[in-house]
Amino acid sequence: MPIDVQIEDRVQMRKQHPCGSFEWKVTRIGADIGLECVGCTRRVLLPRSKFEKRLKKILNRDVDLGR
Repeated sequence: MPIDVQIEDRVQMRKQHPCGSFEWKVTRIGADIGLECVGCTRRVLLPRSKFEKRLKKILNRDVDLGR
């Protein structure tokens, strides 16, 4: 069963990005997951299977109650 992530979620990955940050923001969902590094704003696409293996935890979700 796929992990339930939403756009704008912040996630922590198992390995550190070369800039030193562990935190990423989800920017795209589909067969590939789009991520943006919170530290340096670098963007990457990971296949969903690799994303699910490398994901450590979902840190927080941006919730807009006004929408």
